[in-house]
Amino acid sequence: MTVERPIRQVEVTIVVPARNEEACLGDCLASLVTQGDVTFEIIVVDDCSTDRTAEIARSFAGVRVISPGPLPEGWTGKNHAIVAGVREAGGEWLLFTDADTVHAPGSLARALAEANKEKADLLSYSPEQVVVTFAEKALMPVIFAELAAQYPPEKVSDPGSGVVAANGQYMLVRTAVYQKVGGHRAVAPEVLEDVALARRFKQLGRRVFFRYGGDAVRTRMYRNWPQLREGWTKNLALLFPRPGRRALWLTAWWIVAWLTFPLVFPALLLYWRISRAHFGRRTTVVALAFGAPVVAFLLLRSARAHAHTGVIWKGRMYRAAA
Repeated sequence: MTVERPIRQVEVTIVVPARNEEACLGDCLASLVTQGDVTFEIIVVDDCSTDRTAEIARSFAGVRVISPGPLPEGWTGKNHAIVAGVREAGGEWLLFTDADTVHAPGSLARALAEANKEKADLLSYSPEQVVVTFAEKALMPVIFAELAAQYPPEKVSDPGSGVVAANGQYMLVRTAVYQKVGGHRAVAPEVLEDVALARRFKQLGRRVFFRYGGDAVRTRMYRNWPQLREGWTKNLALLFPRPGRRALWLTAWWIVAWLTFPLVFPALLLYWRISRAHFGRRTTVVALAFGAPVVAFLLLRSARAHAHTGVIWKGRMYRAAA
């Protein structure tokens, strides 16, 4: 006799893929379980963690912890984990969020209201980026300033624009539409799965809404230089179509700003560009002084890795899909 799992009448299923996230998962779940004014369920997909990730997840009442099983050939671990979570979901909406995020009180209900107001099938926020170490302060503002220039939110949200972006740290999607476009299964090999999924939504005429979401969610993506190097080597060449040209542009701007510093104007222009990334003044100054050449190095490193050796993330080797 087969007993079917009853479908829970929830508005949102929150799916948190997690692989060796004991340093941050507790704060993430503590911020999620206390969300109000919306019915939701939380599914943590423990992706073969070797630390206390699963134990921490199970310590939260009401949080379901599942395993995605062996990673199939040609899939990235995150896509495989998310598909496993979706398979267990009962919500009309799906929120995909990373284990290193912390969510503001009431933000889930506000995001749901905003998605309905904007008639969005996919709503994505770019979280506030928390930076602590010198390396984080030097690099993150430069990178996010360049992302803001490459993917202006107003163009991403314009149905008539070819500019496509999303941030996988916070993606809220209508379940029915997500299934129609093929979901993460359709972008299984993609290292940059968030942008690839948003592209499918937009290509199929579905509404994408994207904005800076520091009022809703924050994250500390990387906690030291090795994590910064590995993470941005994975992503940068995929985010910027001509990484070599952008590396040259960044380095040239930085040199000009330093050489003409007494004239102030070039440095102010670079400061203004970096300041659009929503970091504080002191952090922006650190990034202005030291960040550009290191980001240029990471752009070139990322391009080389994707062209030749592949990239390593969370102990797995990936080669980006074309």
